[in-house]
Formats: sequence, C-alpha cells, structure tokens
Amino acid sequence: MEKLPKVALPVMFGIVVLIILFAKSAVTIDSGEGGVLYKQFSGGVDLENTYGEGFHIVAPWNSMIKYEVRDQSVQEQLPALLSVDGLPIEVDLTIQYKPNYSNLGRLHQTVGVDYYIRKVKPAINSVARSIIGQYTAEELYSSKKNSIQNEIQEQTKKDLSAVYIDLLQVLVEKIELPEKITAAIEDKKTKEQELEKYKYLLQTAEKEAERQRVEADGKAIANKILSASLTDKILQEKGIEATLKLSESPNSKVIVIGSGDSGMPIILGNQ
Repeated sequence: MEKLPKVALPVMFGIVVLIILFAKSAVTIDSGEGGVLYKQFSGGVDLENTYGEGFHIVAPWNSMIKYEVRDQSVQEQLPALLSVDGLPIEVDLTIQYKPNYSNLGRLHQTVGVDYYIRKVKPAINSVARSIIGQYTAEELYSSKKNSIQNEIQEQTKKDLSAVYIDLLQVLVEKIELPEKITAAIEDKKTKEQELEKYKYLLQTAEKEAERQRVEADGKAIANKILSASLTDKILQEKGIEATLKLSESPNSKVIVIGSGDSGMPIILGNQ
C-alpha cells in the first residue's frame, strides 16, 4: 500500500475536527420542548430568546438547555396539615403547571431545570398549610372543598408567576380527617337532619291546628247567625211541617195527647 501524501493527514484531521464541531453545534429541539441558549464567552444565558422546535446550529463552546414546555401534571400528598382547631388533615392534590415559555431563559437563570422541586412544590405546601389552617375540621369536611381549591390555586398562581412558572390548575382530590372526627361530624349532621324534619312536622301540625281553629270559628259564627234568625214563630211552623210529614208516613201510628209547651202536639208511638 502506497503511503498517503503528506497533505492528506492534515486534511483528514481537519475533516474529523469539522465533523466533531458540527456534531456539537447541531441541536434538535423536539416537539413539546423549548431551548435556552447558554453563551460561554458572551454573556451567559440568552434572556431574550426562547428557541423553538426544530434544528439549530450553535457555536460548539455554547450549550442549549432543553425544557419540557407542555402542560405537566403531578399528584401530591401533602404532609400533615392542621385545621384551625388543631386537628391533623391529610390533603391530596393534583397540580397542573408548565414553565412560562417566553421567559424560559429567566427561569433557567434564576431557578433551573428542577424548578418543580425548587419552587412549585414548596409554594403549594406553604399556601395549602396557610389556607387550611383558617378552617375548622367540620368546614373542611362538609362544604369548603371548592373554596379551598380556588384559594390555593389563586394564591399559588400569583407566587409562581413571579418566578416565571405558569400554574394552570390545582385540584383538591381528597381532604381526610381523623376517623373519630369524621364519625362525630356525621353524627352531628344526622341529628341536624332529624331536627329539621321535626321542625317541619311541627310547622305542619301548627298549620293544621290553625286551619281547624279557623274552620271551627267559622262554624260558630254561622250557628250564631242562624240562631239569631230563628224566631218562635218560625220554629213553630217548622214543627208543624215535620209533624204533618210524620203523620203521613204509612209506617207510623200517631197518638196525640194534649200539647207541648210550645203549643205543638206530642206524638207518641211509631212502627
């Protein structure tokens, strides 16, 4: 094999170096990612630009740091929290977040790629502890889940926006109290429901009693009016009509003996 010309070795070396430099300079940012450029000799992190998906050429002495910029979701079981009345509360959350795309360089400079551990998780824990500590165990158990969820979300969103992180949503999946406290609250709720039922029945009975009283008063007034209108003459005429009808009955035997105090005949015997 013939020896290579002397010029061939430098050329080959140059080609290898170019290949290495190209390999180091070529950066592909995948779908759902964003890039932060770190310039080794000219100012450090590029704060003004976020590099999008696709192929990029960077100087070999610089580096491109990739971030996941899709919506991300993490489930967290918060350490034991205390209600305002000092009872331990277990809370499970689902946290949805992502880095602020247009400020990816600033996020990298101030926090770094592990921003969830450094910022998101501590902020959630701190805000949840503060908010839950404002409620009693009974409020946490019964009707305050949505309110707590909204309060945690709004306060944490505000805190994280200051460090270039977008909090999308906080979902309170579970609020769990000690078993004895839950049983006591359930018992209280049952008694309250029974009391409401009793109040309803009592109100119904009172309304019925009032109705009957009004009806009785009406009858008494009607009887009073009727009594006032019945003179002795009218009563005598009514008595005569009744006597005649009784005498006409085929099933009656009529014996008249004297007369009554009112002048009406006294009728004895019937069949």
